[in-house]
Amino acid sequence: MIPAARRDSPGTDRRGGGHASCHHGEILQGTFLDAAGRRCAGLVTLPMSGPGSRAEFTLRPGTPPEALTVRPADRTKAARAAVLAVEECARLRGEPACGGELRICGDIPVGLGMGSSTGDVIAVIRAVADAYATRLPPAAVARLAVRAEQACDPLMLDARPVLFAQREGRVLEVLGRRLPPLVVVGCALGGGAPVDTLSLPARVHDDHDVRAFERLRVLLRRAVATGDAGLLGRVATASARRGQRVLRHPEFDALVGVARRVGAVGVQIAHSGAVAGLLLDPAAPGLRHRVRGCVRALESDGIPATRTFTTFPDSPTPSNFPTFPTFPTPKESPSGPAHRGGHRPTGSDTPRRPARLPAL
Repeated sequence: MIPAARRDSPGTDRRGGGHASCHHGEILQGTFLDAAGRRCAGLVTLPMSGPGSRAEFTLRPGTPPEALTVRPADRTKAARAAVLAVEECARLRGEPACGGELRICGDIPVGLGMGSSTGDVIAVIRAVADAYATRLPPAAVARLAVRAEQACDPLMLDARPVLFAQREGRVLEVLGRRLPPLVVVGCALGGGAPVDTLSLPARVHDDHDVRAFERLRVLLRRAVATGDAGLLGRVATASARRGQRVLRHPEFDALVGVARRVGAVGVQIAHSGAVAGLLLDPAAPGLRHRVRGCVRALESDGIPATRTFTTFPDSPTPSNFPTFPTFPTPKESPSGPAHRGGHRPTGSDTPRRPARLPAL
């Protein structure tokens, strides 16, 4: 942390840092009803610790707001977020907006549907707020993130399970304190190639679809409240099947077949990318055998296993978890992973990192 005296000294540079984690696609995504009965796109992400975005912002008091440098220079969404965050924080502090220097780095895989763009944006907003010695509440961070990239993932809420309206940057429902304990064996569908959802047919959800999503919402709420891993797995699988109507991953049936053979409680996918996961109940017997069985079965079906993780990251990782090689995936195409409907549009700042999921 930068000493407060240094930050608040007029005319001197002030530096702040910010970080944001990633997610592993979605547990549930669709169209839901808000408290007023209005339809809105919403999602529940599967949090994953490890990869993240980091940003450092150096405020240059006395410089014009447009004097903002960004490294790497192609992070246009992050640059927009910095401008918006400077305006917000300067207003809160009663200071004139000014320019600065922004540096971003991170290791969230690009193009797999893991929130790499939102991770950058949130890390930047937090870094700017830190430079101003200001703490923005999650609702304010979400509002700025949506303005910067038109829609965002709920990474500003950390690991809380919420139904989040990604286009509006607001929480539709807090589902509970934490997800049921799960072990997730991650994999990459389609060889890890980015999914360009703009090339896919748009799907409009009718009343029947909305009722189905609301039923899944009720079941997920119950799963979180009771810690029922099996019920959560059924919700995630049902949501993945619905997403498959648009994504059409050729390996999806094989993925579900592997889940059935190894006794997984379900599968989950990124609804705007290629990442997917087999969901295991850690309380069921033979965890080590089942995890190893998942990895072998996936690879025998030509689906690369990527990373095994849990929904209880603060707990020590079991020593009997198997490891497997890192799977590198291609760099994102110049158009980026287009996000239709409830997701972010493609932008010029996406082809920046190799899409890579580290091994456990």
